Amino acid sequence: MERRRVVITGLGSINPLAHSWGETWTKLVAGESGIARIAKYDAEALNLETLIAGEVRDFDPSRWMDAKTARRMDPFTQYAVAAAVEAVAHARLAVTEANRDRIAVILATGVGGLKTVVDSETTRQQRGPRRVSPFCVPMLMPNAAAGQVSLTLGMRGAGMAIGSACASSNDAIGMAVASIRLGWADAVVTGGSEAALEPVAMAGFNQAGALATKFNDAPTKASRPFDRDRDGFVFSEMGTVLVLEDEGYARARGATILAELAGYGASMDSYHLTAPPPDGNGAVRAMRAAIADAGMEPNAIDYVSAHGTSTGPNDRTETLALKAVLGPRAYEVPVTGLKSMTGHSAGGCGAIEAAAIIGSLLDDILPPTINLDNPDPDCDLDYVPNVARKARVHAVLSNGFGFGGHNSCLVIRRYA
Repeated sequence: MERRRVVITGLGSINPLAHSWGETWTKLVAGESGIARIAKYDAEALNLETLIAGEVRDFDPSRWMDAKTARRMDPFTQYAVAAAVEAVAHARLAVTEANRDRIAVILATGVGGLKTVVDSETTRQQRGPRRVSPFCVPMLMPNAAAGQVSLTLGMRGAGMAIGSACASSNDAIGMAVASIRLGWADAVVTGGSEAALEPVAMAGFNQAGALATKFNDAPTKASRPFDRDRDGFVFSEMGTVLVLEDEGYARARGATILAELAGYGASMDSYHLTAPPPDGNGAVRAMRAAIADAGMEPNAIDYVSAHGTSTGPNDRTETLALKAVLGPRAYEVPVTGLKSMTGHSAGGCGAIEAAAIIGSLLDDILPPTINLDNPDPDCDLDYVPNVARKARVHAVLSNGFGFGGHNSCLVIRRYA
């Protein structure tokens, strides 16, 4: 049986840069940063080491959903629903009685409803257990986003939540690809969201030595993948959703096809819960698996969207892994670290990076890795430093690596 081709027809995003995909893409190409001083609480008064983050600001969920229903959602779910509404509209995908059982919802989150957990426990402690909301558990559960997207838009196909830390949304997209190839769905609403900028999470990452602490007075300079002066990632929140479809289904309904989701590969490090193996072998295996799944050879990859967290170990080992996969050509292949502008949103990052790849394929422009002022000698590839670059690329590798030793990679290519 011939394998079904999977294409991308819609994009939507809520993130620290903007509340729509079109505006987000414009700002990414301009090299703008979404990182700022934390506004939702006084991080300095709480004695946190890191005072900055990539917050979604001035977000009014009633623009995308019923206001009463939104109050019964954790922010991570609100962002997912808003991004899904935009993506489905962008795809011009009408959900009807005729197709709703064949449209799946597969969404990712690394943490789920952490704000709901924190707020509910504060209520229990201060006001007693009977004052905890009956919506507490439906708000905090990781599958709340998929459930609420289904309720909002009417899909009744397969639905699930994927949680593999910072590899989560790449894995969700990979499962969406599998669902279409296996014939379980004709279309899938997929991606990831995160809204875990709670003080307890920030404190935990600080204690683990993972967050940037040296740039509290210069937030836009804090996320600096592959730069010698990087000192950790910048935590952020966002939701980004893609609409994936079987090629035949998309063409039959007259959809505009943006790109092809050609390959998915995943692996486990089995090395350490929070650190990659020094040689990056887990990342190498996932990259090679994604390229092979796309029916391609490594020499066909002409652009890379890096995981690029701005931590010492990740950026160094990802560089080594890219050299192992691409060989001597690694020095000729441009690489973008999008987190330099968006920050690191754990379960949401892979989806926005996939969307940016589609922007590059459509507009023939590569967004930059900003703040790359003093390249690390161990990170010596072409990271498109500081300024976007005009370039026509055809096949793009997107990397996602997460705590737990998860590695998840996608190949997205120009549709033809």
